[in-house]
Amino acid sequence: MSSPISAAARAADVWKVYGSGEAQVIALRGVSLEIERGKFTAIMGPSGSGKSTLMHCLAGLDSVTRGQVIIGDTVVTGLGDSGLTKLRREKVGFIFQQFNLLPTLTAEENILLPLAIAGRKPDQEWYQTVIQTVGLSDRLKHRPTELSGGQQQRVACARALAARPEVIFADEPTGNLDSRSGADILNFLRRSVTEYGQTIVMVTHDANAASYADRVVFLADGQIVDELTDPSADAVLDRIKRLDLSVQAAAE
Repeated sequence: MSSPISAAARAADVWKVYGSGEAQVIALRGVSLEIERGKFTAIMGPSGSGKSTLMHCLAGLDSVTRGQVIIGDTVVTGLGDSGLTKLRREKVGFIFQQFNLLPTLTAEENILLPLAIAGRKPDQEWYQTVIQTVGLSDRLKHRPTELSGGQQQRVACARALAARPEVIFADEPTGNLDSRSGADILNFLRRSVTEYGQTIVMVTHDANAASYADRVVFLADGQIVDELTDPSADAVLDRIKRLDLSVQAAAE
C-alpha cells in the first residue's frame, strides 16, 4: 500500500447503499483503496459489482453512505455543493464513454472550457504538449460533428489533461470506439502517466484496455476481491473468468 502522502485519492471503509427495506441495494461494502500518485489504475468486475459506483464516489460525483473519500489533501466526504464544484474544477478530470463535448464549440474551445469556467488561463507550454500528444494540432478549429469518434475522445482526453488535475477518472473511455481508435486513446493515457506523471483511474470491462494499467483492482458484490500489478491481457482475462465463476457459484 502507498503512504497517504503518495496517494492521489483514497477510499476508507466506504459503503454506498441505495434505497431502504426490501428495495435496499448495497453497492459498496466497506471498500478501502489507495490510488497511487503518478500511476494508472484500472477497476474491473462483473456487471453490478460496484465498479462505476466506486469511481463516482472517489471522484466526488456521488456521496458515500459511510466511510471517507479523500482526493490529495482534500476530504471529499461532507463537502457542500460549492466545495464539490471547486474540487471537480481544480483537482479532478473526467473522460466519459459518451465524450460529453459541447456541439457549438470548437475542439479548442471544448478543451479550454473547464479552465475558462474556473477563470484560469492555460499554461501555454503544457497546453501545446497536450495538443501534440493527442495529435489534434490540425483539428482545433473543428466542431465535434466534424470529427470522428476517436478524434472526439481525444478532445475529451485533452480537456481532462489541460488543467493538470490531481487525478483523471475515465469511465469506459474506449467503449464507443473501434479497436484502432481505442488503442490510440489507451496509448495516450499510458503516455500521460509514464511521461507526465498524471494519475489515472479507469473503469473498464475490456481486458486489453486494463493491460495498459500499472494495477488492476477487481470488484465483486461491492467488495475488492483481487488485484494485479503489471497486468497482461491474458492474466486479466484469467482473473475475470475466475471471478465470474465464483460469482455464479455464489448465486446458485
